[in-house]
Amino acid sequence: MASFTVAKAPVAAPKAFKGLSKATKPAAKVANVSKANEMMVWTPQNNKMFETFSFLPPLSHGEIARQVDYIIANGWTSCLEFADSDCAYVVDKANVRFGNSASCGYYDNRYWTMWKLPMFGCTNPNEVLGEVDACKRAFPDSYIRLVAFDNIAQCQTIGFLVNRPMRAGDFQNPENRSVA
Repeated sequence: MASFTVAKAPVAAPKAFKGLSKATKPAAKVANVSKANEMMVWTPQNNKMFETFSFLPPLSHGEIARQVDYIIANGWTSCLEFADSDCAYVVDKANVRFGNSASCGYYDNRYWTMWKLPMFGCTNPNEVLGEVDACKRAFPDSYIRLVAFDNIAQCQTIGFLVNRPMRAGDFQNPENRSVA
């Protein structure tokens, strides 16, 4: 077996400041001194998030439209899902599919109810936005998310809320999410 040696280059000492007196040398700056005061403490109360963009305020209709344009431009398949507020979060007890905790590591509420079928082959953003509006009208008190799937990579590529119930108490505006 061959052995290898690595030659280390000598480290040169820093050059002295030439032509500058001690008084005119640049002052060393301490990194991130002012950044410490800008840090915030995240509050865990009523501060739950869902997937992409959840850290932002709710998306406007125009912002949702831009995301739909992006989904369609990438050739992804859009799909809408919805869930009541008590079923929207993942829980560690089975309350829908099994009457008891039937399997180790089973977490209920991972999947929401699908609104119609995925929109295979949809190339018109207005059709997707129309379905978003129809789902909002049918289930105004539910969480509604838009997800997109890549049929080549066989995976979900994006998922974000398009509706949060008005009575939902689990969300805070970004300016109220920290205590410091």
